[in-house]
Order: sequence, then structure tokens, then C-alpha cells
Amino acid sequence: MSSTGTSTSDRGEELVVTERTRLRRMREKGSHGRADLEAVLGAGFLCHLGVTVDGTPMVVPTAYGVDGGQLYLHGSVASRSLVQAPDATVCVTVTHVDGLVLARSVFEHGVNYRCAMIYGVPRLVTDPDEKLRALRALTEQSSPGQWEYARQPSRKELAATSVVALDLTEASVKTRSGPPDDGESEDAALGLWAGELPVVTTFGEPVTDPVLPPDSAPPAHVASRAGRVLG
Repeated sequence: MSSTGTSTSDRGEELVVTERTRLRRMREKGSHGRADLEAVLGAGFLCHLGVTVDGTPMVVPTAYGVDGGQLYLHGSVASRSLVQAPDATVCVTVTHVDGLVLARSVFEHGVNYRCAMIYGVPRLVTDPDEKLRALRALTEQSSPGQWEYARQPSRKELAATSVVALDLTEASVKTRSGPPDDGESEDAALGLWAGELPVVTTFGEPVTDPVLPPDSAPPAHVASRAGRVLG
């Protein structure tokens, strides 16, 4: 599959380029702009954490939150990935799929996407105030308004939860958008349809917990998200 295509970037402040984040292939689609990184992270709430546990690579899908230049992850204190993370370099990726690129030849097929890759050694969050800020950021990343609406963590729940912070200094972004690249190639003479098949993720209507009274309505901050596009 071809991953060529076009991308746009308002770079603004640039991140420091390292050997791990240096863009080697298809650099025209890449960016080290902090604004581009923040845009990708701000459009979602699910990432993949790559870490080595007992000598074996492990990639874990998990929710994240961003606050003050830090990316926060959380889980049980018994979580193998989080127990290992503060002592090892990890790689966190966030990807949004925006569409399929259907070309005239299979070779030129591709995907329109936005993605970020972040490297670093996470820091275990031990300060109680920062831990609460991190959990708030995690909650609000996926469900704005829910932190103030729901009961907040008890001391026992906080003690059972690990939170790690990853600094957003070593990262890169890549995006692809637009139609197939073979519109002016010899394959154009085939007369085949080619184009983009957009992928759009939207929130559906809230489904009330069946143990609640049948006439229970979701709070406004939840109900208002029905039909909205994610990312």
C-alpha cells in the first residue's frame, strides 16, 4: 500500500529532533511542530503504550490525558506495563484514521490519517495534588464535564491507582490527506473509479444504565455529545 500523499502543518514552536524522532521516510508528511502534536493528542483519548516487560515487547491500548506538557496514563498498581514503565523507555502512539484511499492500482492504495509518536521514560506520579490533576485530565480528555459531575476518587481508590507522566518533548507527527496519487499515471487510462472513502467516528445516543429509573435522563454534558464527531 502506498503512503504517499499531502499534509499540511502550521509548525509554530518546534520540538527538539532526536535520533528516535528524526523523520527519515516521507518527510513531507511529517512535523515536529508542537501545535501539530497538541492537535493530534487533543482529538482523541485512546493511545497505545509500547513497553518491554520481562524482556518481551508489550503494546497496551489505554486512555490518556494531557495537561501542562505532560501525557498521563493510569491503571492498577498491579499493572505490569505501568510498573515497568517508570524504569524503561516507552513509546506511546496516538492514531486517527480519516479515510481509505482507493486508487486505480492496489500498490497506490493507502490511508488518510493523523498520528503522533512519543518517546521517553515515564515518571511515577507520587505528589497527591498532581495525581488528582492527572486523573482529572484523563477523565476530561474523554468525557468533558464528568470530573465535576461524578464522585471523585477516594483515598483507597487513589492508593490502588498508579499514574505515570510522560514529558511531551521527544515526539513526531505524521499526517496524510487527499486523493490517490495515480490520477496522472498510466493507470488513469484504465477508467477505474478512484477516490477517498472517509471514516468518521461519532458519539451515539446515551444508553441509560438499566438499574436506573426508566425516566432517568443523562446530564447535559453527556447528552450534548450525541451525534458529535470524535476528532
